[in-house]
Amino acid sequence: MRDAVRVGVGERPADDVVVERWMECATPEVTLLEAQTGDYDLLVLDGESQPYGGMGVCRQLKNELFDCPPVLVLTGRPGDGWLATWSQADAVLSRPLDEARLTAAIADLARR
Repeated sequence: MRDAVRVGVGERPADDVVVERWMECATPEVTLLEAQTGDYDLLVLDGESQPYGGMGVCRQLKNELFDCPPVLVLTGRPGDGWLATWSQADAVLSRPLDEARLTAAIADLARR
């Protein structure tokens, strides 16, 4: 999923938005630590990751970080939108990922 997002977004998801770097995290613990100590414009979380999904990580970040960056959560199906709302995600996309919707969501969140 990380590769699909990185390739789908590319280096310039919009004329006014440039991706300078990506940071990938494979565990919830590292994700939480990076979000607390790093300087990120936005986060993309996989809502289907196991055993602790991105929706739970998103909710924890939104409740624990004073200035949490915007979060895009990727869900397994459109019907999971209600759960992504619970996670307090700023944007939600379901699989299969549509490249145009993905780049638009990334660009929108990066502008915030």
